[in-house]
Amino acid sequence: MSAAPRVLAGERGLVTRPWRLPPARGSELAWVVAFLLPYAAVFTAFVVYPIASGLWMARAPSLYRELAANPIYGPAVVNTLLYVGLGVNLQMFLALLLSGFFMRRRWWIKVLLGVFMLPWALPAIPAFVSLHWMLIGEEGLIGSLLWALFGVRGPVWFSDRWLALGADIASYIWKWMPFWTLTFLAGRMAIPHEIYEAAEVDGAGGCRRFVHLILPLLGNLYLTCTLLSILWTLGDFTTVDLVSGGAPAYSTNVLATLGIHYTFDAAQPALGVAAVMSALPVLIPVAILLMRTLQTRELQL
Repeated sequence: MSAAPRVLAGERGLVTRPWRLPPARGSELAWVVAFLLPYAAVFTAFVVYPIASGLWMARAPSLYRELAANPIYGPAVVNTLLYVGLGVNLQMFLALLLSGFFMRRRWWIKVLLGVFMLPWALPAIPAFVSLHWMLIGEEGLIGSLLWALFGVRGPVWFSDRWLALGADIASYIWKWMPFWTLTFLAGRMAIPHEIYEAAEVDGAGGCRRFVHLILPLLGNLYLTCTLLSILWTLGDFTTVDLVSGGAPAYSTNVLATLGIHYTFDAAQPALGVAAVMSALPVLIPVAILLMRTLQTRELQL
């Protein structure tokens, strides 16, 4: 670090001397170490060690050959792609649309927004367990309502792979869409009101305002939220584990729940870690794209 000049007044005029920071005292260095050491220890224990240990456990190529030969691994990969692709994109698009609805200045819409946020505010475990029992079959709430109102017997959701996977995706969207709706609502509210007024004066309707005003202004926010949601959803096992439980016959497992199954149920932790680590070819590009997006946004600011 270059020393900045310091100007002093002397008998012969102004004298320029280099400015130097005073040497750190022992007590100050001790405070710095005492402040940083706990964070370094926590980061090492909960970030560095688990990642390094997982990579070490899943280093053998034979684990991935065993995974590929297992008949439940291929469906788990397909389920993960559908679960992440449909779940993330549907919830983001619906959240963006709903954020425009909640921009309306009416008291009943504000009340409705509070009710709409309840699924996100609920703890995940009791919420997903309740959804499981609502869909458990004819005895569940959905089946009972269909029979009582329309005289129709509802489907046995967890006996069909695609119905069970659809229930998992719908439950995930129901739980997390309010959070992203609130995020996009905050983004819309940050747009100056004069821009909305100028678009209205120009005769732009709702669709034109959405395409030419909202999407360009919220594009970076939408992309960032989508990438974050992809990262979180790839590691999510709570929804599938509690709603469908992988039924029927492990056909709705995603990579996260498959890793849990191998690690705890089958007592093969190395194979479980390998199942989770097989998502790295998707995780790493998404993480890099997210960081580049944030850096681009920072440069624009």
